[in-house]
Amino acid sequence: MTHPPTVGTAPQPAPAPAPGPAPARPPAGPGPAGPGAVSRAEIVRRLRAAATTEPGRLQIVGAVLAALMVVFGAVTALEVSDRAAAADDVVSRSQPLSRDAASVYRSLADANTAASTGFLSGAEEPREVKERYEKDIARASRLLVTAATHTDSDSESGRQIAHLNELLPRYTGYVETARANNRLGHPLGGAYLRFASDLMTEDLLPAARKLHLAESTRLRADYDDPRFWPLASVAAGVAALAVLGWAQRRNYRRTHRVFNHGLLATTVAAALVTGWLVGAQALAGARLDDAEVHAQRSLDVLSEARIQALQARASENLTLVARGAVLTDDGKDDKYAVEYAQAMERLGSSLDDALRHADDTAGRTPVEKAVETVAAWRTRHTDVTKADQGGDYDGAVARVIGGEGSTNESFDSLDTALTEALEHEQREFTASAKAAGSAFTGLAAGAALLAVLGAVTAVLGINRRLSEYR
Repeated sequence: MTHPPTVGTAPQPAPAPAPGPAPARPPAGPGPAGPGAVSRAEIVRRLRAAATTEPGRLQIVGAVLAALMVVFGAVTALEVSDRAAAADDVVSRSQPLSRDAASVYRSLADANTAASTGFLSGAEEPREVKERYEKDIARASRLLVTAATHTDSDSESGRQIAHLNELLPRYTGYVETARANNRLGHPLGGAYLRFASDLMTEDLLPAARKLHLAESTRLRADYDDPRFWPLASVAAGVAALAVLGWAQRRNYRRTHRVFNHGLLATTVAAALVTGWLVGAQALAGARLDDAEVHAQRSLDVLSEARIQALQARASENLTLVARGAVLTDDGKDDKYAVEYAQAMERLGSSLDDALRHADDTAGRTPVEKAVETVAAWRTRHTDVTKADQGGDYDGAVARVIGGEGSTNESFDSLDTALTEALEHEQREFTASAKAAGSAFTGLAAGAALLAVLGAVTAVLGINRRLSEYR
């Protein structure tokens, strides 16, 4: 059967689209960097997916533990370094500045005493007395220069240093004028010496005391810096130990294995750093407390006692220099005799305080000697007063500036005893303060090293668990 051939139909062209608005294009922006790039949304999606599986959760736990250990080590290293530096500042900067400020006061007071002693000696001033005066002035000037280099000029210390530097040349000028008149036998020399003494007691010594108080205040503030507990480090350590405990408990509940060696090593590292930190801070605080309570307070009291002894000695000398020409404000008593009595009263109280603060035989022995010397000084001064009031001026002077049996001998013995006590307490302070700084030795580097090792062992411990899923 013959079929007719199939007739093909030519393809019809597609109808043209109706005219209308052009399709909107996506906004221009940074596209993927390449075929392998992953968008942020994809990263989040994968993390969420990983968190729903045990291997993914383990990886997150490992990352958190490693990060905690690194943060713990870094914070501990920073805080410990700050406290070690603060403890070193107490020994190398704050306390020496406070000590130098007290030395400025003592040097000025001693110079005033030496000047009055030399004047009483007559036209021929003893060489050793003159040298003592010059050394005191030179020491005070040198210490003021040193203090100025470590002090802001706008601070209280800076203002007092400037005031002292301004008045000190005026004081030495009065003393030199008094000496010149004394050598010529002019009575005017005594007036210039009184001008110098008044300038010292009313302006120079009060400024020196303010300088000492300002430096002592700064020292007390610097004591607090190394004693303040490193709370951020302790908190980071506690947080690391808590998370490690949780991670190991979680591991035990899922595997019934008591220990994961990697996490156990990390826990030991965190515990070592925390224990070392707490122990070092407690030891440093105890050492600084010991330095402040037993040594620094003794140094302050002994410095006051020495200054009061110098003031008493200067007033005793000036009593004879003035010969009753200078009275108290009410006009009833000799001004310098009253000042001597007041200084001796304060000296006795300071020595009683020094005995209470002395905590060993080496510290008590020189203070006890000082107490005995003050009693002898009082007795000898009574003889000076009797001779002066009895008209024996030369005999009174001999009892003040003479050798054996004079008040000068008592003063020298007292000054020697106080110097010995001060040197002992200074050694005690230095030893305690250095021990406080040494408590932090190696802790910053050790904490950083142990923290890094802890982070590594945490990752290794987690990887050991991950290997069980491969």
